[in-house]
Amino acid sequence: MTRPSLLVLSFSPIASDARVLKQVRLFADRYDVTTCGYGPAPEGVVRHLQVPDEAVYWRKDPLALLTFRHATVLARNAAVAAARPLLAGLTFDVVLADDVDAVPLALEVAPRLASGRAAVHADLHEYAPAQNEELMRWRIFVAPYVRWLLRRFVTQAASVTTVAPGIAEAYEREYGLTTGVVVNAAPYAEREPGPVHAPVRLVHSGAGLANRFLDHLVDAAERTRLDCTLDLFLVRNDPAYVDDLRARTAGSARVTVHDPVPYAELGDTLAAYDLGIYVLPEVNRNNAMALPNKIFDFVQARLGLVIGPNPEMARLVREHGLGAVASANTAEALAAALDDVTPDDVARWKAASHAAARALSAEEQSGAWARAVDAIAAAPR
Repeated sequence: MTRPSLLVLSFSPIASDARVLKQVRLFADRYDVTTCGYGPAPEGVVRHLQVPDEAVYWRKDPLALLTFRHATVLARNAAVAAARPLLAGLTFDVVLADDVDAVPLALEVAPRLASGRAAVHADLHEYAPAQNEELMRWRIFVAPYVRWLLRRFVTQAASVTTVAPGIAEAYEREYGLTTGVVVNAAPYAEREPGPVHAPVRLVHSGAGLANRFLDHLVDAAERTRLDCTLDLFLVRNDPAYVDDLRARTAGSARVTVHDPVPYAELGDTLAAYDLGIYVLPEVNRNNAMALPNKIFDFVQARLGLVIGPNPEMARLVREHGLGAVASANTAEALAAALDDVTPDDVARWKAASHAAARALSAEEQSGAWARAVDAIAAAPR
């Protein structure tokens, strides 16, 4: 029996993009999966169409953007222009478009359903209209373009998912998009919680970007009364910022900045620690509603968590008893939360992560993708 065909379209390096890789793995055993994106082919696909690295998706024609000629901005997008000929002549039963920028091209290559919708599932990785709204130039010039993409293209998709309940509510309230939720959960890992170390070992992994306010983590680790160390495993998204952090902590007895580890090794690396820490100042609505993948990485590593009070993260931590929630997204509040931590707390929180690991795994959380794509594949056209 012929299997349905699925295109996973993502302007990211798919082989190292944790969320998109979950989609590939979820469908590879039931669909003939083609991927289109940057970098080498991920495992399990029947075909990979590689977009050249120099065709940067986020670079937008400045004059067209400044004059609000949104159709021209899209037409001149280098990633779309590079991917279009790669997809020419190919047909798919379903297209899974990752993030807003991929949806217009997905609509071009997807068949139409009898309902009038396109056979596209749009997975929105954040609340796109507020991604960088703390910057005036972004609010004035880029946000209108993103809102245009949502209203003009995403509304044509057969179904939509996003990463957190609050973001889903915002898309429905502001754009009329009925939006499911697939959190950025990590694959389930079969492991036991490790012993509590002395000093307590704190860890953070993720993007090395100034707008992630990693200096707050460093300051908190340096000033807390808790006997602890902090290791930061940072992707060099902003090399100058990461180098500054590395130089700043070079003489520290507590804080060490490391290079990132491959995602396949991240769980084992994190499991050698006790507490995952993270604060994300709510400088924009996207940050305020964030529920990032590192929270779930910490759970699969069987760590306790000490985090800031962002509602989605705080709800998850409190619901499952995973750790402590600081009173604010500041170094001072994070240090105060760490001050009160005892070894018994750490042991209890690690045990709570172990108890919640199955329910919070990618295998349990990815059902909305499977239901949506299967429904599109089965729909009349």
